[in-house]
Amino acid sequence: MKIIGIGDNVVDDYAHIRTMFPGGNALNVSVYASKLGCESAYLGVYGSDAAAEHVQRTIAELGVDGSHCRRADGENGRAILTIEDGERVFVSSNEGGVSKTVSMEFIFDDIEYLQSFSVAHTSAYSYMDDQLARLQPLIPTVSYDFSDDFDAEHALSLCRYVDIAFFSCAEWTEQATIDLLQESVSRGCTLAVATRGPLEAILFDGQSWFRQAPQTVTPTDTLGAGDAFISGFLASYVSGKAESGVRPTSLIEDSLAKAALFAAEICRVQGAFGHGLQY
Repeated sequence: MKIIGIGDNVVDDYAHIRTMFPGGNALNVSVYASKLGCESAYLGVYGSDAAAEHVQRTIAELGVDGSHCRRADGENGRAILTIEDGERVFVSSNEGGVSKTVSMEFIFDDIEYLQSFSVAHTSAYSYMDDQLARLQPLIPTVSYDFSDDFDAEHALSLCRYVDIAFFSCAEWTEQATIDLLQESVSRGCTLAVATRGPLEAILFDGQSWFRQAPQTVTPTDTLGAGDAFISGFLASYVSGKAESGVRPTSLIEDSLAKAALFAAEICRVQGAFGHGLQY
């Protein structure tokens, strides 16, 4: 199975230890998919600074295809953060750096390349919303991470272009989360998934409800845990769908369990997936 992450890449700058780690939702999913045995690629915009060079060099070393990315003069995406008791705490960001000024329309320059993937994943930080309507017909499964600071009505308006929607709802009540997932499927998603911090993740497929408790782990760094959950679920669910004789209910349950396990593994790694560069 082939997975492509389209959109954001950043360096996560741990200023307290003067170390920057490659990251960003779309890029993380690409890297995690590779770690899970999938053929993967990343498609996005890099800046022209040392941070961009570090991210590009790292994904090349990890075997993630970045051959169709663009480069623009200026700052790469950067987030400043610190760690408190194993929990990542964001301080500030440059909101994607050069990504703010380069239209993601360039991803359609090679339609045949896009169509070679089974899954395309993007996010609320990827400046991809205007491209979703054109992307969806090209790829069997489009996945979108709305993260935790989404506007509900805007998110719901995009669900007709998204097959699997992920939300972070740790601050939402259970009933509000359930209502959001129901409405997401009503608006067009095949599956809607909400992670809820230390509480059970909830998934709705239009007919049945599924729940998955997080794995208990003493975290080194929770950065990337949500992206790892997404990657673990996609790698298991989409590859399982291609196999005949797999019951949908069993497939969803198994995929959620694998997602939770992989997220726990990533919590033991500093940065989203290591490869820190001191400065």
